[in-house]
Amino acid sequence: MRPPLSHASDAAARFVRANAALASPPLVPEIRLHLATEITPLWEMTEAALDQVGLPPPYWAFAWPGSQALARLLLDRPAIAHGRRVLDFAAGSGLAAIAAMKAGARSAVAAEIDAYAGAAIAANAEVNGVAVEVRLADVTTQAGDWDVVLAGDVCYEKPMAERVFAWLRSLVAAGRTIYLADPGRAYLPPGLPELARYAVPTTLELEDRKVRETRIFRLGPDQGAS
Repeated sequence: MRPPLSHASDAAARFVRANAALASPPLVPEIRLHLATEITPLWEMTEAALDQVGLPPPYWAFAWPGSQALARLLLDRPAIAHGRRVLDFAAGSGLAAIAAMKAGARSAVAAEIDAYAGAAIAANAEVNGVAVEVRLADVTTQAGDWDVVLAGDVCYEKPMAERVFAWLRSLVAAGRTIYLADPGRAYLPPGLPELARYAVPTTLELEDRKVRETRIFRLGPDQGAS
């Protein structure tokens, strides 16, 4: 297991602040994040350039449609998170975890496997005045003690989607509630119960269109919050 947020390297924190700019995702103007923009060096770095300097892909530097939709849902329907222990799985920037805390969650854990993402989540939580625990580990091997699990945009690769859904189903069987946001990725399982949908503005640098219709699905026992 990788170390928690408090042990994230100073180098990663410095990199995040030097290569990203504070900006608000278009669907969630209430929250500010350290993001790659057209005025930051990270925006222009190619995959080859990242490999050359030994950096993983900076997924943390973009507000992906799934995380934006989840954050919007939580801010619009705070009863989903209020008083509950929340996990933001494959958290990226930590946007959904931050929104959960703003909605009154008892606690929020942001799970990631990239130390740079951990540093970004720490910086983003600080900017927004909330406490988010970063867990640098593959939590799909854990049952956890969360009440609510948020998963945004996790169906873009078949092996990952299959592994994640096996884990999510085990959590549902244990009484947890899952909110899954998907912007039309190829490996979303069919027949999931849809709760909401959002038109999320995006960029052609990341997607094949300027707006992604993103659906949110809810799996688990009724909490009276949907």
